[in-house]
Amino acid sequence: MSYQITRRHFTAGLGGALLAGVWARPGFAEGKEITVLNWKGYGTDESFTLKAFADLTGITIKHDYFNSEPEMLTKLRTNPGAYDVVLINSARTQQAQAEGLIDPIDFATIPNSQGLAPPLKEHANLKADGKIYGLAWVWGMNSLAVRKGISADSWAILSDPKYAGKLALFDDAVTAVGIGALLTGQDANDPKDLKAVTEALKAMKPNVKLTWSSEDEWNKAFAANSFDISVYWSGACVRSIRKLNLPVEFVVPKEGAIGWLDSLAIPTTSTKKEDGLKFLNYMIDPGFYQTWTAEAGAPASANEAAMAKLPADDLNRVIHKPEYLTKLTFMAALPDDRRQSFSDVWEEVKAFYAK
Repeated sequence: MSYQITRRHFTAGLGGALLAGVWARPGFAEGKEITVLNWKGYGTDESFTLKAFADLTGITIKHDYFNSEPEMLTKLRTNPGAYDVVLINSARTQQAQAEGLIDPIDFATIPNSQGLAPPLKEHANLKADGKIYGLAWVWGMNSLAVRKGISADSWAILSDPKYAGKLALFDDAVTAVGIGALLTGQDANDPKDLKAVTEALKAMKPNVKLTWSSEDEWNKAFAANSFDISVYWSGACVRSIRKLNLPVEFVVPKEGAIGWLDSLAIPTTSTKKEDGLKFLNYMIDPGFYQTWTAEAGAPASANEAAMAKLPADDLNRVIHKPEYLTKLTFMAALPDDRRQSFSDVWEEVKAFYAK
């Protein structure tokens, strides 16, 4: 289905003050273009996004892409002036700020920021020198997914003998060590007892059927009844249920889960910052979010007003409950040595599984 956000639809919820300010028609930016640096296929480059924003503002969006967060930082460093908006996982925000790569956010220039959930709007990951350096955009969780009919409230189920040969683990060192840390009562971002984490992960061996690395792989294996319990992504779970009708339920265990927060930022070297801020405001607009959710399946919006626009039974609202925000340990910046130690633990554990 094709869908276009008309100017009337988009601005209806923004209010007269906004129409008199950032989006005023006398400043219509005919022929302007900004460049966004993002993952490919991640919201900002959807066809409806590009057309609706151009229709609304006269600003054309161009994209460049990265395949890893280190590559994103390298592109910002080596291409001054090339980018006007950049997607940054909040765990990397302070690094980008420390290198002088991004500007602080002035919420007064982003009217839709009034609707942002307070725990996300001013999340510690986004802060440096008393300022905010990223606009909270979307969030989600790496948590527990179980086949319908299975009751679970703890990560301990991953080593429950009842589920021998029925477990799938996400093949990611940071996530695996984080879960081991939660199981052993430690900080998922900085566990001090990696031996305890290693043993907790090794205890899952009888249950492990496979490790997975892509959403498609997960869906096919679950549909084939290869496993019943897994670590999974919240947004992917929404799509698995909505698009494939898979009988899966998403659970946030009593020990908590691992959260992630993606932000949008303005590169320091951008020469089109005002237009970039317009795009940031557009990306957290409730009208746009409804379209993104319906057309492509979006992660949870950091904008409470956007989430509230969805039907009460919408899977994004059911799975991404606001109260979960206080139960999540959000991924934070990891020093290189700690990241390497996590990788070492996970490689040791996977070798143990393979014996």
